[in-house]
Amino acid sequence: MATDEAAAPVKRPRVTAEREREVLAATLRALSDTGYEALSMDDVATRAHCSKATLYRLWHSKAGLVSAAVRNSGPVRPTEVDTGSLRGDLITVAARLARHATEDSRLYAALSHAILTDDELAAAVRTALFQPDTEHVMRFIDRAVERGELTRRPAAAEFLPQTMRSLVMSRPALDGTLLDSDYLARFIDDWVMPALLHT
Repeated sequence: MATDEAAAPVKRPRVTAEREREVLAATLRALSDTGYEALSMDDVATRAHCSKATLYRLWHSKAGLVSAAVRNSGPVRPTEVDTGSLRGDLITVAARLARHATEDSRLYAALSHAILTDDELAAAVRTALFQPDTEHVMRFIDRAVERGELTRRPAAAEFLPQTMRSLVMSRPALDGTLLDSDYLARFIDDWVMPALLHT
């Protein structure tokens, strides 16, 4: 007859927050190298120096793991950017996009087909990348209204987050170069600011 002690579930060691970030970073590297469809849990486990069982214990599936990795890669919070002007805020965020253009371009390419077929993954991308972008821009716009730079929230602001992100994906395809800070600064000065100020 089994004893209570023998029937008790085995306690598994917990993963520290730092170790979890390491695993998720390894997941993004693997994803960028192989694409979502070819990504394997074995590859991630090798890169992260852990067992495949550990990955499944923590995230249950490839989609769950990749979704967590995408969420973990999200951008800075809106309160971390406040230069005192609308243009300065947008230029600061644009510079961050430029710094991460290489990895972001590869990440979008790796996810482009998968987010059309996997609802969990698509939701993670929206939550981690596009929703914070929208919150950034709207907070910048609202501060500009409070300072008197804008008379109201312009309709053009709605399209700005998608447009800035789309530049990361489209520029390599259009002219073979990655997004850079000079290109984004011209985009902001020649297209964004006139559109926002035209209320």
